[in-house]
Amino acid sequence: MTGRQRLALVVLLAASFTLAVDFSILNVALPVIGADVGFGLENLQWIATAFALCAAGLTLLFGRAADIAGRRRMFLLGMALLGVASLAGGLATVPAVLLIARVGQGIATAMVVPAALALLLASFPEGSLRDKALGLNGSLMAAGFTTGAILGGLLTDLLSWRWAFLINIPVALAVLIIGPMVLSESKPATRLRLDVPGAITVTLGLLALVFGLTNAAEHSWSDPLTLGSLGAAVVLFIAFVAVERRAASPLVPLDILKRSTVAWGNTAGILAFVTETSLVFLLTLYLQQVLGYTPLGAGLAFAVLGLGTVLGGVLGPKVIGRLGNKKAIVYAFIVQAVATGALVLLSSNPASIWLLLVATFIGGVANLVVIVGFMVTATSGVTDTEQGLATGLATMSQQIGITLGIPVMSAIFTARIVAIGNHAAPAVLGGVTTAIWVNAGLCLVTALLVAVFLRKPSSVLPAFR
Repeated sequence: MTGRQRLALVVLLAASFTLAVDFSILNVALPVIGADVGFGLENLQWIATAFALCAAGLTLLFGRAADIAGRRRMFLLGMALLGVASLAGGLATVPAVLLIARVGQGIATAMVVPAALALLLASFPEGSLRDKALGLNGSLMAAGFTTGAILGGLLTDLLSWRWAFLINIPVALAVLIIGPMVLSESKPATRLRLDVPGAITVTLGLLALVFGLTNAAEHSWSDPLTLGSLGAAVVLFIAFVAVERRAASPLVPLDILKRSTVAWGNTAGILAFVTETSLVFLLTLYLQQVLGYTPLGAGLAFAVLGLGTVLGGVLGPKVIGRLGNKKAIVYAFIVQAVATGALVLLSSNPASIWLLLVATFIGGVANLVVIVGFMVTATSGVTDTEQGLATGLATMSQQIGITLGIPVMSAIFTARIVAIGNHAAPAVLGGVTTAIWVNAGLCLVTALLVAVFLRKPSSVLPAFR
């Protein structure tokens, strides 16, 4: 790796990690924010939902826009927007300004993450260096969600929740200063046009899907707003397919989804993020409501998981080099399923924390091997004109997985609590255990699907030294 490549990698990873942290950094601080800014308890979820809707819903659109306008340009514009939105959020005194700031951060995420991934791929040719860079990127993206929970608790307890916003500003400034010096502009040689009808339908479809799942967790699956949103999502996705079949320059050439590596690589990516981020949510409930940990204590308990994800990101390329993408994904999902399944043995005994730490560490390592395998599989072997599209799809898979995991598992947890009929610690433990069973099952089912349907995996790379 040259010195310029190292600096470029640091800039791109710093940006991606910061935006991953933003997904969860405010979660433990929501009650304090509500009291300071004036949110009612019933509206607190919008602080997280406003961010997630934009981050997941607009990623594919901005991934293609970066192909047209230039990936470095889109990356730097997104980081500038992140700095402005974070300043507004840190200074907000009324709910409207805070929500606008979170929308701005979500849009910045949709602009920066696919552009950063495309720039990373452009900086490293296919092979060992690219896979190592993708491993670091995947580990930091996953670790960012865990780090956000830890950092949010620290900042809220020691300083103020406002620093959860303000901490982004020096990162954005550093990236804006260093980025132009080490990042080269990257866009296809062939001029592309933006498929406006396709962009509108897929963006609205993703927004409706994420909103419907979020509403299901907060209310119920039979709630009219949930059913209406999910129904609208189905209609919009059908319309999107119809538009793409007729478009002269489609946003998503449907042929790319016929590639086994793209389709099943992204399926594995979505489920990898769904299972691990939702597990953090479930274990946060367990630590606080069953074992009685403080928000800060619960956040610190996930430091071991964070170490596991970093180690998994380092080991991922080595495992892929020895086994190939397909076997790495399948075997890692099986290990993650076993580690997650062991957590059904958690109890109200304080000593259960040791089981939690060991299982989450092993599961975190395995999860990151899956994520590295997904990134390598879903983004390799594409032409330069498809690179932004492939990275946009991969990034959208990350964002959708992070966004959907908590609502889905929360709905399962809530349904179990309602069936038990109370919110005491034993009921919470029962709800958490039920959702953990589902989580482990998803890992096994995904391993089976990838083993059966992933065809023509990327060639096995030489073992890394």
